[in-house]
Amino acid sequence: MNPKGKSRVRFQERAELLDFLLEVSAITGETLDLDRLLENVADIVRRVIPHELFAILLYSERRRGLKIRYAVGHRQELVQNLIVPLGEGVTGVAARDRKPVVVADVRDEQNYLNAMDAVRSELAVPMIVRHKLVGVIDLQSTSLNAFSGQERALLQLIAGRVGTSIDNARLYRRVDRQNRIQRTLTLLAQEFSSILQLDTLLDKIAKSVRTLINYDAFIVLQVDESAKVMRSLFSLRYDQRVQIDVLPLDKGITGAAARSRHSVLTRDTSADPRYIESHPGIRSELAVPLIVKDRVIGVMDLESEHVAAFTEDHVRTLGLIAPQIAISIENARLYEELERREKSIQQDLEAARQLQKVLLPASPQLPGIETGVGYKPARTVSGDVYDFFDYDGESSMLVFGDSSGKGAAAALYGALFNGLVRSIAPRRRSPSLLLSELNKALMERQVEARYVTLLAMLWQSRERKFTISNAGSTTPMICRNCEILNLDASGLPVGLLERAEYDELEFAAKAGDVILLYSDGVSDQTNEAGQLYGEHRLARYFTSITDLAAGELASALLEDIVRFRGATPVHDDQTVIVLKVH
Repeated sequence: MNPKGKSRVRFQERAELLDFLLEVSAITGETLDLDRLLENVADIVRRVIPHELFAILLYSERRRGLKIRYAVGHRQELVQNLIVPLGEGVTGVAARDRKPVVVADVRDEQNYLNAMDAVRSELAVPMIVRHKLVGVIDLQSTSLNAFSGQERALLQLIAGRVGTSIDNARLYRRVDRQNRIQRTLTLLAQEFSSILQLDTLLDKIAKSVRTLINYDAFIVLQVDESAKVMRSLFSLRYDQRVQIDVLPLDKGITGAAARSRHSVLTRDTSADPRYIESHPGIRSELAVPLIVKDRVIGVMDLESEHVAAFTEDHVRTLGLIAPQIAISIENARLYEELERREKSIQQDLEAARQLQKVLLPASPQLPGIETGVGYKPARTVSGDVYDFFDYDGESSMLVFGDSSGKGAAAALYGALFNGLVRSIAPRRRSPSLLLSELNKALMERQVEARYVTLLAMLWQSRERKFTISNAGSTTPMICRNCEILNLDASGLPVGLLERAEYDELEFAAKAGDVILLYSDGVSDQTNEAGQLYGEHRLARYFTSITDLAAGELASALLEDIVRFRGATPVHDDQTVIVLKVH
């Protein structure tokens, strides 16, 4: 009995063939999962064309050949490793000519690639979609003349319908992979930005890139413009850290990427005159420039022992994540540099703290006023500033402020400001003019995101009068006969806007008045429950202890804040100045 009789009698009527082709279209169109689709195709072909070996080979532009994507009966080694160039073997000829090939006896076929010694005949049909080669369906049989013109025509009809489904499934897989890569890149970018230790960051980048692109060597180079070279920040070969020499900035694949500011892909290093061998056996390379604020800070370089190991898809993938890698590396590098400087200036900061104690004046004796001062910095040094200036024994200027931020930067900015105050205040008896002059001086020395909230108070002892001008500082709290008097004084911080104008407010003091100046670190202090110390608690406690001497009162206020906050750290500088009118 003819083993092919079943397939030859199946479609005696045209309607049966049409029904079968509709079934093929339905089965192959029901899924975009490529693996499931290819399995369905194998089942369809097995039902109508007897064979022993089955394979679907898909064409790869990158490999310039056919790769087995699904197989039945073939050796696993063959499936994993075989690449069939166009024109080689029966399948390669079918793909090149884009026509079916039927071989009655493979022993007479010079192009036959031996898949199994027992094979005698072969049928290969290309899949073409929109004039583009998708792949080849290949059948092999142990019988001579196993495939007739009818089988060839039937497999052509199947291939025509299957090709479109496979192309759609591959496109879907490509889009899905790109979406997954994009999500992965987003997560990686977030993770990179959180790592500030440079070596840890580079190791994480190397491992993360490996999950996206396989490589044999991974190198990150830092550009040194002054020396016209690139120095290795991180070099990994075959999962081992290695040291590499300094590379010239104007040579090699990495140099080309740095100069052009574009990724450079070399599929075959032996054919690229720019390639400089730094390690034997490297056959392909991909170099991606790392750019921060229009400045090339380095190059990320991938190398492989295989020709054409990297593709344009890899170029696009690294191009998407390279900006975040560059920023993360620059941030980590700057952080480590700052960390080194931080350690080296730690002793200087301590010396600065001691010096600041000297620079901040002790409680001066103002005519007709008893003064008390207390302060607690949030860090080693304080950004709060204050000073007193005597004009003629009867008039004095009190300046009280808070430079933005905290820690060393705020303290340094505060020191700059203090110097300006001491040069300008003796020449300006008007609080509003003093604030205007200080604002002008700071704008001439403008530092981004830095400013000072400031209160200037002129005390005239003969008239027993305060003239107050406020530049964004807290309003003085005045206690008279155990009640708080409210003053309406406000204005923009100095150093924030040019040509800012400041108003003046006069306040007639009385004997027994107690005036409290405080920085916002006092009222904004929180406790372990997240509650604010607040102005109401401050006012209540302040009015209850006004019988104390000015210095004792200032100390008592800071001690009450300590009791309130408990284990919660001081989050901002805290300074209080108490003025008691005789």
